[in-house]
Amino acid sequence: MLKEFKEFAMKGNVMDLAIGIIIGGAFGKIVSSFVADVIMPPIGLLLGKMDFNNLFVNLSDKTFSTLAEAKKAGAPTLNYGLFINTIIDFVIVAFVVFLLVKQINRLKKAAPPAPAVATRECPFCFTAIPVKAVRCPHCTSQL
Repeated sequence: MLKEFKEFAMKGNVMDLAIGIIIGGAFGKIVSSFVADVIMPPIGLLLGKMDFNNLFVNLSDKTFSTLAEAKKAGAPTLNYGLFINTIIDFVIVAFVVFLLVKQINRLKKAAPPAPAVATRECPFCFTAIPVKAVRCPHCTSQL
């Protein structure tokens, strides 16, 4: 059983998938940092010094000025600012994946066109016959 598992784990597709997941996780962290630390601060500045990480709806009867205070107190909150950041993360990752797949498809060699079957019509019965034929297989006329 251990031998079978080793063979399965060492197959090319499993290893490629594992590498893809690891790189994807690292790429996701980079994109999250890019959104949170580079994109959202200027957008927040343009929208009146708004911090998207602190946009939340307090569901308790107490008042909190920041999301960190609410979390520290254990208050239930709807964190729509963090959700907006996550949506932007997703859009960026989806766009990069789209560009990557588009480039890979462009770099793939186009399949060669299927060879054209060299045929002609029989002048008597109008059936398609090979160019090299000397007799029609349908009407048996001499060509």
